[in-house]
Amino acid sequence: MKLICTQENFKKAIFNSERVVSRQTTLPILNNILFETEKGGLKLSATNLEIGVVTKIGAKIEKEGKIAIPAKLLSNFVNNLPAGENIKIEVMDQNIRIKSGAYKAVIKGFSATEFPLIPKKTSDFQFSLAGEKIKKTISKIIISTAINEARPELTGINLILKEKEIFFASTDSFRLSEQRLVLDEENIKKELFLILLTKKDNYIIPASTMAELSRIIHDNEESLVKISLEEGQIFFEVDSTVLVSRLINGKYPEYKHIIPKEFKSRVVGEKNLIQNAVKMASFFSSNKTNEIVLKMSQEEKKVFIEGRSVETGENVSEVNLDTKGPNQEIIFNARYLLDGITSVATSKVVILANSGATPVALKEINEKTGEILEDFIYIVMPIKN
Repeated sequence: MKLICTQENFKKAIFNSERVVSRQTTLPILNNILFETEKGGLKLSATNLEIGVVTKIGAKIEKEGKIAIPAKLLSNFVNNLPAGENIKIEVMDQNIRIKSGAYKAVIKGFSATEFPLIPKKTSDFQFSLAGEKIKKTISKIIISTAINEARPELTGINLILKEKEIFFASTDSFRLSEQRLVLDEENIKKELFLILLTKKDNYIIPASTMAELSRIIHDNEESLVKISLEEGQIFFEVDSTVLVSRLINGKYPEYKHIIPKEFKSRVVGEKNLIQNAVKMASFFSSNKTNEIVLKMSQEEKKVFIEGRSVETGENVSEVNLDTKGPNQEIIFNARYLLDGITSVATSKVVILANSGATPVALKEINEKTGEILEDFIYIVMPIKN
């Protein structure tokens, strides 16, 4: 193998590949990135057997070949190269020689034949989403996924397909996030999509896969993310990079019934104002319970946000907010409430409640009309008195 490519493209390809590289010692080959020349370019592949990434960059190929290279060492070297010079790569005696300007390295490689095969999709992509939309959706939804693997389905993000819209949802049983995205007809392969809907319309994508997708979208927010669902796997394509992942087996909880259809009380206010008051109260809450109290007062048109503990003392913030409906006193886990406020993309947030023992919702507000937007909802369970 012998080739020349731009440093910018090479660094980007390494960035897109290295995070999925396994840190396993039982299968050392998974610690590597596979380099292959293909159709006048360079293809890089990485996998941890759960997620696989294949990315292609343009290159001037002088000699064909393939080799597996230790990802961490390669990344450390390449990321510290000064910008501006091209990358020259040559493989000799199972070693890869890399040169960029005045900098050179020889890295011991491994046989490409040991590298596991990464699945390839067998059909065309069924639908596409704007990179900017899916990146924002991931940042809103991923916070509610469970970390504990006692219930594996809760460590993933639920994807529900409808004919003209899709839903992404996540829950760790303490809070729930859901985002609705309308499908653009131009970005649907209608025949393939309808076949998909008749087979199955509900999937669970590992949260780690969605985190990697967000990283790959990175500077390509204007790109379309092409999506294909096949038996037990999902494929995403962003420009010249394909991310493939296994899907989580199991049935996602029927969460729709948890979301109240109506709310008696509501508070509308500046996101930053409420966020700062909740954050301040959390500093005074007990480290064990992380409890804060939110009191809605319709008469005073105020919300009182309190934090107190024996160890630290107490804090009360009086926030002037648009308050409607019966007065409420609700105890929250401060972190869960903060996560919800942070995930709201608009400058104002609405808090909707029925009582201190039933689910509380956070939604976004149209900044021009003041209308409550229905595409995103964050549900948090109060701590009962």
